[in-house]
Amino acid sequence: MRLKIRVLFMTLILFVFAGITMAGDGQAVDTGITSWMLTSTALVLLMVPGLAMFYGGLVRTKNVLGTMMHSFAAMGVMAVLWVAVGYAMSFGGNVLGGWFGWNSDYVFLKGIDQTIMEKGIPEYVFSMFQGKFAIITPALIAGAFAERVTFKGYVVFIALWGIIVYNPLCHWVWAEGGFLFKMGAIDFAGGTVVHISAGVSGLVAALYLGARRGHPKTAMRPSNLVMTMMGAGLLWVGWFGFNAGSSVNSGLDTAQALTATQTAAAAGAIAWMLIEGIHQGKSTALGFASGILAGLVAVTPAAGVVQPLGAIALGFLASGFCYYAIILKDKLGYDDSLDAFGVHGIGGIVGAIFLVFFMRGEHTGAEITHQLGVQALAVGIAIAYAAVVTLVLVYAVDKLIGLRSSDEDEMAGMDTSYHGESGYGMINLG
Repeated sequence: MRLKIRVLFMTLILFVFAGITMAGDGQAVDTGITSWMLTSTALVLLMVPGLAMFYGGLVRTKNVLGTMMHSFAAMGVMAVLWVAVGYAMSFGGNVLGGWFGWNSDYVFLKGIDQTIMEKGIPEYVFSMFQGKFAIITPALIAGAFAERVTFKGYVVFIALWGIIVYNPLCHWVWAEGGFLFKMGAIDFAGGTVVHISAGVSGLVAALYLGARRGHPKTAMRPSNLVMTMMGAGLLWVGWFGFNAGSSVNSGLDTAQALTATQTAAAAGAIAWMLIEGIHQGKSTALGFASGILAGLVAVTPAAGVVQPLGAIALGFLASGFCYYAIILKDKLGYDDSLDAFGVHGIGGIVGAIFLVFFMRGEHTGAEITHQLGVQALAVGIAIAYAAVVTLVLVYAVDKLIGLRSSDEDEMAGMDTSYHGESGYGMINLG
């Protein structure tokens, strides 16, 4: 009797296991890779509230909630757009000469309900992982024009930007049919698709909209650097999913990307402390956080091709270039509020170009020269496309529904003007 019960119990376990690991079409699910990709998807989404905290702590008290809402609004707007058409445009077959992709089966993901991909993960998981990149990229742009845009204008802008800028760039670089993918451009996790496009778009929008009222004469001190530091910490943690998850695997290449990510972030933080200490005589908490981001941004396109020493070099290079870019911004007088271009744009360019000199394995001079040309072309295309289309979008949105805040709303602050709330439950002090 006991033997029969045991046999029945084991048979039940086998049926349950088979149900978990087999797709509707009979393909096996690799539970190890799927588990890591589920974790990576969650880690990348964690970066969005991390970014909200990072940006929110850097603005004035009257704009904390409004600034954080820029990140959280993207979690809603971009997620729905990604399911509706984003995945179809990014990873479908070439249409209109390859300007973007399209697959009607991907619209609202209706055609992937039972699909298991080649590596053994449900296509739903891959789609949701990629969708998180579509969320955080326009949220990064918001740092460039923080404290001076209307909420409705921002929402319309990021929706259009995601469809017209992000989706085509994603297709060109990451889809198998994309022309930059075929050309061999290296962008492991988003140097061109995410950081360069967001940084350049932010710069264009900031220049078009003009500086905040009172900038640069009026002091605009951060409201809560403690929150900014916590946000930087969450971004660092989430970035392991961002980069290591981009291997779409759970193996050696995943470990390589994760190690490069950790190393570059640490190197960037150290480099910024050293540069700031030498230049200003003090190393600040904000500088440390900025160094973390500079290192993370630079290693993003390179995480799959560089060893730890190369990651350290990229972290140091990125901090140096980004630090100088912020100094140059102050000299030129334009108002990139939270240094979206200075850190993400410049850091992305540094990573995408200099990774060529630190690729693992032996490479001839001709191979390095060729890859350098490919990388430079990809960077140039990303910059030009993002800049031109963003200029058109900010102009159109501003003229049609209003993007730049009125003087009255800006003086009152975004929290009360657009949300009817106060971030700290007290009178805003500016």
